[in-house]
Amino acid sequence: MKIDWTRNETLVALVILAFCLLAALSDPGFLSIATLTDLLRGGIVLGIFAVAAMLVLISGGIDVSFTAIAAFTMYVTAMVLNAALPWLPWWAALGFGMAVGAGLGAINGILIAGFGLPTLIVTLGTLSIFRGFMLTFIGQKQITTLPPGMREFGRMMLIRGENADGSFYNLHGAFVVTVLVIVFTWFLLQRTMLGRQIYAIGGSVESARRIGINVKGVQFFIYVYVGMLAGLAGVIHASMARVANPFDLVGLELSVIAAVVLGGARLAGGHGTLTGTVLGVALIVLVRNSLIVLGIPATWQSVTIGILILVGTGLPAWQAKRAAARAA
Repeated sequence: MKIDWTRNETLVALVILAFCLLAALSDPGFLSIATLTDLLRGGIVLGIFAVAAMLVLISGGIDVSFTAIAAFTMYVTAMVLNAALPWLPWWAALGFGMAVGAGLGAINGILIAGFGLPTLIVTLGTLSIFRGFMLTFIGQKQITTLPPGMREFGRMMLIRGENADGSFYNLHGAFVVTVLVIVFTWFLLQRTMLGRQIYAIGGSVESARRIGINVKGVQFFIYVYVGMLAGLAGVIHASMARVANPFDLVGLELSVIAAVVLGGARLAGGHGTLTGTVLGVALIVLVRNSLIVLGIPATWQSVTIGILILVGTGLPAWQAKRAAARAA
């Protein structure tokens, strides 16, 4: 099978291999099950966010409100379940969070699909509204006693073990949820008419309308689905952290969008794959966890991610320009 060296997925995979090699040379203990479980655990919430962001980018939009939706949802879910529904099992707690997130995503959907407002402006606005609401009515108050269902979910482990030095490692059961989200979204995009419509809208909204696609309906679905995934990620984050902090996840948007762009999604829409997104998430998690191993201060993390974003967006543009020049 011929390898396409111009594809983002191939380039990201090579960068991941290079990072792993450098980290292993700096610290032979890097290639261990403890490191692997740390990396997989670090990709659980980031992976769900990236799937949501990828869907929006494919449709030709951009959403920066998903972390605010997640933070709002995890706090509301913990508060409501503690006060009125402490008997809910863990799977129902996840479902409750998804419903709250879907409701918040519907606000974006109504403003974007119903009123035709720009996606970036709307999601910046709702991000400020959700965070401002929490700052006004909640402040810095954290919920340290989570409802029983969330506590139960927080204790679920796929893998648990002990290293030779006596330290412990584990992989949370939420990793399975992330895999299910990826598989379901892949099926949605690749095996359904709705998925093809999402790609068509990202390619050209006017062309999609001319061939009979209900553009407003598809756009509304996208933002409800993104809100649902953000709500799920928020509840998972709180369950794993054993606390609902209303200002957790702030600033994670940069890493998420970086992962999706590195994976090949384009801001212009119409392009993006889950394979590329997963590789992008792997690279971002690797960067966030391996800089210290390589002897690079953690303060350079944002600089590194910013460089990766520039490379991830600039390289495809340069390749497209070269292809156009050859065709001419």
